[in-house]
Amino acid sequence: MPVIRIVHRTSAPAAEAWSRLTDWERHGAQVPLTRTIIETAPPTRVGTIFTARTGVGRITFDDRMEVVVWRPPAADSPGLVRLEKRGRPVTGWAEIEIRPLPTGGAEIHWREDLRLRALPRALDPLVAKAAHLVFARALTRLLRT
Repeated sequence: MPVIRIVHRTSAPAAEAWSRLTDWERHGAQVPLTRTIIETAPPTRVGTIFTARTGVGRITFDDRMEVVVWRPPAADSPGLVRLEKRGRPVTGWAEIEIRPLPTGGAEIHWREDLRLRALPRALDPLVAKAAHLVFARALTRLLRT
């Protein structure tokens, strides 16, 4: 599947945007039919593992992720978190980069390579379109106060 790319600007300072976008439990609340299960003790760091469980009743699938890069933004340098997807049905990776803007606020670059093992490659364009819509919506909602 092609990499999903979303660029979004916010008036929130980079540190605040970072805090909101790396609150993994809040992610589940923004994605329909999904909840997030944190498997490691806080705070988030390299090695943190969590699962986004999506579904209804007993029909669910898990997107298990591990934080492999954890670099919060500093005064004038961007922050970057990289997640490796470690599950059976969902593989790939995701990155959220938060760049402070000189005029205030921040620019967010969300990149994701999402692979669903059970689906044929012919459905990749449809999955990419749906994922882009879901992630863009979640990003916008996570950045709201």
